[in-house]
Amino acid sequence: MTTDNAVSVSSGSVDDVPAISVVIPTYNRLPRLKLVLDALSKQTLDAERFEIIVVSDGSTDGTNEFLLSEAASSVVVALQDNAGPAAARNHGVRLARGRVVLFIDDDVIASPELLERHLEGHGESGSTVVIGPMLDAPGFDYSPWVAWEQAMLYKQYRAMRLGEYAPTFRQFYTGNASVPRDLISRAGGFDTTFRRAEDVELAYRLAQLGATFVFDEAAAAHHHAERSFESWVGAADAYGRNDVTFARDHEQHWLLPVMASEFKQRSRLTQRLVMTCVTSPRLVAAATKLLRSVAVVTRRAPKVASSALSGLYALTYYSAAAQEYGDPAAFKSILRDGAVDREDSGV
Repeated sequence: MTTDNAVSVSSGSVDDVPAISVVIPTYNRLPRLKLVLDALSKQTLDAERFEIIVVSDGSTDGTNEFLLSEAASSVVVALQDNAGPAAARNHGVRLARGRVVLFIDDDVIASPELLERHLEGHGESGSTVVIGPMLDAPGFDYSPWVAWEQAMLYKQYRAMRLGEYAPTFRQFYTGNASVPRDLISRAGGFDTTFRRAEDVELAYRLAQLGATFVFDEAAAAHHHAERSFESWVGAADAYGRNDVTFARDHEQHWLLPVMASEFKQRSRLTQRLVMTCVTSPRLVAAATKLLRSVAVVTRRAPKVASSALSGLYALTYYSAAAQEYGDPAAFKSILRDGAVDREDSGV
């Protein structure tokens, strides 16, 4: 599942084998990347215990020139043609020498303790996966949909902190997560056919290999997220399709009833919206346009904007799942009844 499309590679001057390798894929975010690297230069973990690997995925904004300059001399640099984040992370893993690989994004600013916390979280285990939070960046102006996304992450963090549920592969996001390098290799790396949700797909395979997922609230970073509306909707679509794919192709029969149970926990208005539109792409498109407009117009009224975006995310997620299921009407019945007829559905 890996890809070899590097056009050039250069490495820093670290001589000792590091304990942890930080892998950062980047594409045309040079100003933010500089902040990311600056934060990593101020870690409480001794510098000789970690390495930083930046993979430029076809950047055209001066990123490559910066990475190959003296300003980035302590960074391991890889340049490749644009192939997506999964391919870039695989490239970084191949260059990594640390026992543990920490994935962060090129808009995630590490706290000073980030690397130390991730490394401590692994101990001597070869099967632990550590997930850290991506917190709001103070003073950062988020778009309405990214602000909503951050709020949903905070809900997950609170639930895991309080023990309401344990972290699983569904909470694994490569904005801030670390995995033993050998475990990544055993799993076959990221699947490069995925351009979105590739992190959750890998985490599913890590779980199949016996990985234990741990949430460490102190392994924190701040997320300077800028995402287009289309990208945000695309992620919701990908997650919906992936969950059905896991249930069907990997025989995870528990997953569809869980999706139905989660649906029942949504607001009545959201449930009604989904049940009205889920079998009609035309209605989904019309509702998406309307709810986006509501979110933008009411961005200074967070409760209203949040309600609109919650409905929109759910609609996108469940309608994509229905399409992937292959029989939207039958999937609608699963959401309503919570029952799955495996013989009829093939799931």
